[in-house]
Amino acid sequence: MPVITNIEDLRVLAQKRVPRMFYDYADSGSWTESTYRANESDFQKIKLRQRVAVNMEGRTTRSTMIGQDVAMPVAIAPVGLTGMQHADGEILAARAAKKFGIPFTLSTMSICSIEDVAKGTDGHPFWFQLYVMKDRDFIERLIDRAKAANCSALVLTLDLQIIGQRHKDLKNGLSAPPKLTLANMLNIASKPRWALGMLGTPRRQFGNIVGHVKGVTDMANLSAWTAQQFDPRLNWGDVEWIKKRWGGKIILKGIQDVEDAKLAVASGADALIVSNHGGRQLDGAESSINALPPIVDAVGKQIEVHMDGGIRSGQDVLKARALGARGVYIGRAMAYGLGALGEAGVTQALEILHKELDLTMAFCGHTDIKTVDQSILLPGTYPTA
Repeated sequence: MPVITNIEDLRVLAQKRVPRMFYDYADSGSWTESTYRANESDFQKIKLRQRVAVNMEGRTTRSTMIGQDVAMPVAIAPVGLTGMQHADGEILAARAAKKFGIPFTLSTMSICSIEDVAKGTDGHPFWFQLYVMKDRDFIERLIDRAKAANCSALVLTLDLQIIGQRHKDLKNGLSAPPKLTLANMLNIASKPRWALGMLGTPRRQFGNIVGHVKGVTDMANLSAWTAQQFDPRLNWGDVEWIKKRWGGKIILKGIQDVEDAKLAVASGADALIVSNHGGRQLDGAESSINALPPIVDAVGKQIEVHMDGGIRSGQDVLKARALGARGVYIGRAMAYGLGALGEAGVTQALEILHKELDLTMAFCGHTDIKTVDQSILLPGTYPTA
């Protein structure tokens, strides 16, 4: 077993253990993947100010996200097909998040259903991410199921009305469960740990959809169904309707522009997530960390601003916090840990991020995450409003 010291080590192990189509699904962007790469590389350009001779005892990374206490300002992002990275993946990731003391967000396009995750975490509150479908009756029932499962926030994704083209998914023939082509069977045969896990669980399809949508008994053609069902007409009136139907805390995901951030404030949402969908939608869009400061400057006093995209270390978490994000979300870092080692791998990913965050904060002269601001960054190296 290799010694794992960072998120990259988990990625390498996940790539060895997860079938190609599902690893590629998590680890890719749209078209040329320029935004996907920029999400990571733009963090590297930001430099930190090292401070010394400061009492480093009694450090804390505890904070809040939408009023909820968190062990560090990190939540697990909604990731579709998480249960294909590892058998029962959403349940395992939710358990790891619960034990660590951070929020877990379940995707509409999860393999394990809302009810599976609620049962698997003994009713512990989690967040639910909603995609808006043309079938409004299905959406209403999905919201009601999330309420019944004690979900404490609804994350409404606004940047997937239509789906960006991800070349690898098309070439791999992405489906859940995977189509039994010769290439797929040979690849799966080389991943015995993954295959045994999948044989031991009944959860191999989209648990929130199959059996809950009229006429959908399987998802053999996922791309056709999503292309048919994702609603290109989604607008701010729909946000108002969903907010009213939900009645609880709501977070709007996919904001990249100051004008849209102002509309998010006007909608009455509790938080917004600066996000380009992990570089999986508009290729050529600005990285999330570069889009963050203007949005914080414009609306940060009126709404809680979060971000996702490119978080691969605790240093990235600290840099985002310094630039005004009250919280960040990890998708790929979680998926790598899960694909590598199951629940233990997700826990290890969280521990790695926390240790890096804690130590870097100390090196920058702070003992409380809540006091961190732009002063920890080297002027001229970070994006500004």
